[in-house]
Amino acid sequence: MFTGLVEGIGKIKDIRRIQDYMRLSVTPQIDVTDCQTGDSISLDGVCLTITEVANGSFSMDVSGETLSRTTLGQLRQGDSVNFERALRLTDRLGGHVVLGHVDGIGKIRKKERQQNTSLLRIGVNKELSRYIIEKGSIAVDGISLTVNACEKDFFEINIIPHTGMETTLLKKRVGDQVNIETDLIGKYIEKFISSESSIRKDKKSSGSDFETLLKNEFGQ
Repeated sequence: MFTGLVEGIGKIKDIRRIQDYMRLSVTPQIDVTDCQTGDSISLDGVCLTITEVANGSFSMDVSGETLSRTTLGQLRQGDSVNFERALRLTDRLGGHVVLGHVDGIGKIRKKERQQNTSLLRIGVNKELSRYIIEKGSIAVDGISLTVNACEKDFFEINIIPHTGMETTLLKKRVGDQVNIETDLIGKYIEKFISSESSIRKDKKSSGSDFETLLKNEFGQ
């Protein structure tokens, strides 16, 4: 579990493709000497497991499933990525609950400087937009952000100078793709409402069948 408060930027040191998966080696630009094999880490919002730590870098394996749902397959040696170590129970939850389970990919449609902030408009499909609400939380490349506006096929966010300097987001250009993880709470609410609706329909259907049986058997 993560907070979406990016700790720093890492550089892709090496990429190896092995059949349908990929092995990444990343060199962080801040001190993360406490990282160990088996730890979870978020790279551009994707939760991965560290498989090796050596010479100031750490390596991770990326499955074919993860490659198909995220932008990690587009990375090249020397690219920069946002990273965040897993949340500890003693940490402050300054962003929002981010699992690192990317829901899909968005595309930057607009990038505009506004006084001391930058506005980004990110296009998404309806499967993602259904969980995005104005003033709600969203993770873009692992960064916890607030949705300022949203429509059926896009949402807008503002990037403050600190976020712009500490992450890779403002290095992105119009047309670039980003990883999107929508707010977990909305997914649970939808699941709960859907389940409750199905239960009520089943009960109503069962009641109707019982009434029909009574009429047929007893001529009521």
